[in-house]
Amino acid sequence: MFESLSDRLASTLKDLRGKGRLSDADVDATCREIRLALLEADVALPVVRAFITRIKDRAKGAEVSGALNPAQQVVKIVNEELVGILGGETRRLTYAKTAPTVIMLAGLQGAGKTTLAGKLAAWLRKQGHTPVLVACDLQRPNAVQQLQVVGERAGVPVFAPEPGSGVGDPVDVARRGIVEARARQHDVVIVDTAGRLGIDTELMQQAADIRDAVSPDEILFVVDAMIGQDAVNTATAFQEGVGFTGVVLTKLDGDARGGAALSVREVTGRPILFASTGEKLEDFDVFHPDRMASRILGMGDVLSLIEQAEQVFDADQAEATAAKIGSGQLTLEDFLEQMMAVRRMGPLANLLGMLPGAGAMKEQLGQVDEKQLDRVQAIIRGMTPAERADPKIINASRRLRIATGSGVKVSEVNQLVDRFFDARKMMAQMAGRFGLPGAGSATRKAVKGKKGKKGKGSGRGPTPPKNRGGMPGGFPGLAGMPPGLDQLPPGLEGFDPSQLKLPKK
Repeated sequence: MFESLSDRLASTLKDLRGKGRLSDADVDATCREIRLALLEADVALPVVRAFITRIKDRAKGAEVSGALNPAQQVVKIVNEELVGILGGETRRLTYAKTAPTVIMLAGLQGAGKTTLAGKLAAWLRKQGHTPVLVACDLQRPNAVQQLQVVGERAGVPVFAPEPGSGVGDPVDVARRGIVEARARQHDVVIVDTAGRLGIDTELMQQAADIRDAVSPDEILFVVDAMIGQDAVNTATAFQEGVGFTGVVLTKLDGDARGGAALSVREVTGRPILFASTGEKLEDFDVFHPDRMASRILGMGDVLSLIEQAEQVFDADQAEATAAKIGSGQLTLEDFLEQMMAVRRMGPLANLLGMLPGAGAMKEQLGQVDEKQLDRVQAIIRGMTPAERADPKIINASRRLRIATGSGVKVSEVNQLVDRFFDARKMMAQMAGRFGLPGAGSATRKAVKGKKGKKGKGSGRGPTPPKNRGGMPGGFPGLAGMPPGLDQLPPGLEGFDPSQLKLPKK
């Protein structure tokens, strides 16, 4: 999402670097390029004009003239203005003081409301709530059946007393849904309403009647992120006809140029609460304006990456694995568990794309082969527990058996085992530098092996393993990754982790 906008803004702001002083002509040229980038992203013209005016006023003021690095200050201004357009602070759902909390979904047909209803229900369930879905879309054929399927996948009950497909009164179903939720002690009710092909007066009135019948605590306007600035006209019509308290963006994984996100929030003044990025129930999260602005400017989104990791990694298991890394006792079983946890976080290309500087490696990220990780998983699962615990016992006959059982070549088994030994050695050395638990034993072994040798090798540290492909240090199982992913992002060349000043325990 925002790919074209991100590329244009990154290219424009890159031209400012290296200039010790910015003239008014430099600011005007930069704002001209930013204006073109926003218009190409299909952002509404009034939004573009207001955005550029604010940047010019700040960039030509004392805020930049007194800065040590004016170019960086302009980047900061653009980032802050983007955060402001996207909503400023993260807005959370407002819950009713007395259960149940009623959330009503509204939007055009095809925006993805029914799928979103299941995603929102699954997300609320993870938060400890007990939601129920109410099928009030009785207009579209099979809409009720679709909601029932989505609800079953999310593990959430669906209240659907009418078959739909033109049969039933949606206002009555909504009212009865609230009564049912109270009776069964559900604390959140999600009302899925009928979509519209356009600004349909009759269906708009139906949505207003449902609103009056259930008095929702939140009315979420679901908008397709790919429709661009046309979303402004639709959002304005819904705001006048029904009213809404928040916006949900869907289909952000498609060819979304960003116009909808930047336009709707600025024009309507309503915050964006959630973002949906795919078909799976897990492809849904809270919308953070500051993180999205950071992504647009190519600065990455490390906080979201950390949050995803916290959801799939067990803290005790991670600590035990860190101790094994420091002592050089990491096994293939440990590596497999960590790899599977990473896979649960989502596509590898998406995870790498959240890192700062990943925008400069888009071509390589597009070539990431997820199937390579499947082959690694098959190889490790083809080993016996003893072989996973001690790969040193894997001789030629064992490697042939593993290759045959996992459907790969013997050379691939050889490469995995060799890379595992190299990576384990490298990680143990790095653990000694960073003071990870268990690192002392690995260091003592290295020192003990050198006792009695004089002259040669004195004062030298352990030689790092050769990078045989994949990620830095030849991390096992990532062979076949596109060239370039083993390089540091631009600006980090020559980075030495040992110079980091880490807090003492």
